[in-house]
Parts: sequence; C-alpha cells; structure tokens
Amino acid sequence: MILILGVTGSGKGTVAFELARKIDAEIISIDSMKVYRRMDIGTAKPSARRRSRVRYHLIDVVEPYESFSVDRFLDLAHKAIEQARASHKPVVAVGGTAMYIKALLYGLFDGPGADSTIRNRLKAEIDSQGPARLHHRLAGVDPEAARRIHPNDARRIVRALEIFELTGKPISSLQTQFDTWQMLNDWKIIGLRREKSLESHRINTRVKQMIKDGLVEEVKALLAEDRPLSTQARSAIGYAEIIDYLGGKMTLEKAVEKIKINTRRLAKAQRTWFKTFKEVNWLDIAEDEPAEGIPDRTIALLEDIKQ
Repeated sequence: MILILGVTGSGKGTVAFELARKIDAEIISIDSMKVYRRMDIGTAKPSARRRSRVRYHLIDVVEPYESFSVDRFLDLAHKAIEQARASHKPVVAVGGTAMYIKALLYGLFDGPGADSTIRNRLKAEIDSQGPARLHHRLAGVDPEAARRIHPNDARRIVRALEIFELTGKPISSLQTQFDTWQMLNDWKIIGLRREKSLESHRINTRVKQMIKDGLVEEVKALLAEDRPLSTQARSAIGYAEIIDYLGGKMTLEKAVEKIKINTRRLAKAQRTWFKTFKEVNWLDIAEDEPAEGIPDRTIALLEDIKQ
C-alpha cells in the first residue's frame, strides 16, 4: 500500500508508473478530473501505452456531463484495492487531489448533511456570477479554507459556504478532527518535492505542451457533445479558461497565461494541504536530477521505511 503524492506537474505520475512496473503493482489514480472520459490532455492522463503496461483504476469512469463526489471516489477506490489484493498485487496510489487523499487515508469528514435550499441558492449564484465571487466571500468567513480551495472549484466552495451557513463555524475548524485520526490502512507515503521556482517552471512548460498537444481542440469537441459539461468538469483548470477563450471572453494568449497562474495557485494550495499530512516521507528532487533515477530512489526510501 504505497501512496505517491506531489503538487501538479511534479512528475508523480511517471514515478508511480515506473514504480508499479518494477514491483508489478496496480495504480489507483487520486485525481478529481482524470475520472472524466475524453478530458485527456488538460488532465494529463497517463498515455495509452502506459495504461496497456500497468493496470490503472479511477480513470475514465464517468461522462463529462456527470458530477463526481468524494463518496463515489472512495467507493471505487476501495473496490480497486480489493481487486488488487485478490490478484495478490501491490497497490500504488498516486495523486494530488488533497481532499480525496485525506478521505482515502482517514475516511470521510463528518460534516453536517446537505441543505438543498442553501446549496441550490449558492449554485445559482455561481451559475450567474461565477465561482470567484463566492470564493471571495469564503475568504471573508474562512480564510484557511479559501487558501486550500481553488477559486474555480465550485463544488467545494459551495460546500464550505453551506457548512458555514448551517453551523456558523468555518469548515476548516471542523476538519481539525483529521488531526487525531489514524490511517485506515498501512500506507507508506512518499512525497515528491522540488524547489518552488522549479515546480513553477515545470507547470509553465506543461501548459505550453498541452496547447501544442491540442487542448483547444479537445475542449471544442467536449462543448460540441449533446449533453453540456457538468459544473465540476467546466471548472477544471485548463478547461474553464479555454471555454472562456472560445466564448470570446479573452484571447488565447490570455487564456494560456490564466491557466499557468491558476495551476500555480493550485500547486500552492496543494503544498498547504500536504503540510498537514504527518506521515509523508519527503523525497527532495534536484533540478538536474534525471527522471529515470527517481523511482529507484523511491524504492530505496521505501526499504528504509520498512526497516
């Protein structure tokens, strides 16, 4: 039970693939956007070649018009773990969606139930005004949660404001219960870490490559489908900005710069989340370190942990 985590663009997907290949493991993707079919370039899914060599779970499991929740993620993840164990295969989980990682490690946050009246009102506000305005409101009542939640993450913004209206307490204060929880399984957690400036450079390079690979065409195809994209899918970084470009709200150059900025903000939020994870064994990666050597270092670190 190995978990590889890191900020977006950290190279964790490559490390997980090489590690799984070396130890004959199956991979569980912990990513709230890789679950969507045909959203490939903007979510940086593993290539078809990799997926033919290693079995992946939690990729391409829902249509872009559907919503996807942490509850559904946990259900599918637990089934995937059971399948791997039945095949006597090790499990390598990999991802950067911090709330999903916490749920997998510790279980679900036990917050108040949903209030359809409040939730529908907040969703209507997002539909008419966009998520940024509600994110600003969240920052006023719960700055810690606002730092962790991306301004485009409509679903989590709505949930955080819903909980505040229901309880009068910020969701971040209620989530401190995680600090005293024990891991549900014996996970060995490896975190990939680079200097912030290097991580930002890698993000900018990856965004440029996504445009070259056809991100604009991918978004056009999604928008042309019979059923409209769900709010969750539309808010994904890379897709939201290109949708605005295609809608005439900005130039392509501006959209690309916004993708870079929003992705760097996501990485910052991930770093904040990961600091709350107590059991991470960090692997610091140098700027000039060859990518092919990192899986071997990961295996060596896992051996050290066992001892």
